[in-house]
Amino acid sequence: MTTARPLGRRIFLQQTTAAAAACAVPALSFAQTPVERQFNPQPGNWRTFEVTTRVDLVKPQGATRVWLPIPSVNTDWQKSQDSSFTSNGKTELVKDAKQGFHLLYAEFAGTEAQPFVELTSRIQTQNRAVNWTQKSTPTEDAATLKAWTQPTQLLPTDGIVRSTAQAAIKGASTEADKAQKLFDWIVANTFREPKVRGCGEGDIKTMLETGNLSGKCADLNALFVGLCRAVGLPARDVYGLRVAPSAFGYKELGGNSASLKGAQHCRAEVYLSGQGWVAMDPADVTKVMRQETPDWIKSPQHAVVAPVNKALFGSWEGNWMGYNTAHDLVLPKSQGAKLGFFMYPVAENASGRLDSYAPDDFKYQISAKEIKA
Repeated sequence: MTTARPLGRRIFLQQTTAAAAACAVPALSFAQTPVERQFNPQPGNWRTFEVTTRVDLVKPQGATRVWLPIPSVNTDWQKSQDSSFTSNGKTELVKDAKQGFHLLYAEFAGTEAQPFVELTSRIQTQNRAVNWTQKSTPTEDAATLKAWTQPTQLLPTDGIVRSTAQAAIKGASTEADKAQKLFDWIVANTFREPKVRGCGEGDIKTMLETGNLSGKCADLNALFVGLCRAVGLPARDVYGLRVAPSAFGYKELGGNSASLKGAQHCRAEVYLSGQGWVAMDPADVTKVMRQETPDWIKSPQHAVVAPVNKALFGSWEGNWMGYNTAHDLVLPKSQGAKLGFFMYPVAENASGRLDSYAPDDFKYQISAKEIKA
């Protein structure tokens, strides 16, 4: 046994329509009436969580390899602290030098009686909100910002992506205006589709070419990021996990800490001159529209949706942690295709890659525990 403590696509909608959703599991019920809803995350106290991911290979088929994402985001809204792990397989900690993501790799020969690997990571989070009245000192150099405007395999920035973005920002003069128009375009033209598996695939070119603009967070926020990049705004997805219920009573914007199956959620950031990296989450606006109430809400100005629609352009709640911002990952020692993104456990055996979107078949579980000071 080894132990260690490492690492301090429905038809294309017109812009006057609206829709819904994102990618976590309902966690909290409430009795508020629509007019009482509030959603206004502001920076404040830090919260500490221990997040545990355990994989049990119930029916191993020969040699099996497992990769688990480790929180590797360190910002003014998250501190990724120590991680520890146990396993009866061969383990290795990996840090990707180019994209900066961390992972735990475990390898099993197939002879172990009950192959398992368990990873526990401690993180601190807080609410995040931009102060639009206060200018900030630039935090990124030109080369870094240019990198966040480049295309990836799933996020091309030419062709239909660019033409869509250019049409959406028509009339905008500032970076913030462009970002707002693109955010509003996502809310007006896409919708959450609960039947999509996992968090979606994020193939934004196919979404636009087919006119099928439904999906979940990895589709809708990826589309937002791709549109931003196509018009020169540095932008990125942050792939992570909801770790606790929402303090504002929105059941769709939180996770059940005891069982975080399906709680994976990606958010977005846009870099604006004078503000730095700014929080964005249009996918969660569409989630509230589609799933927060029994009826599908079609207007972002509805009393339930309006506070979220306003706040998620510039802020987000700290009941969520980020794993990484990586795209097009090549997992070490993997024989499978590269990953578009990495926020689910991944495993491979002699039959190929296991289904990361089926935790009960794959056999993994994730939970979080808040550590009170």
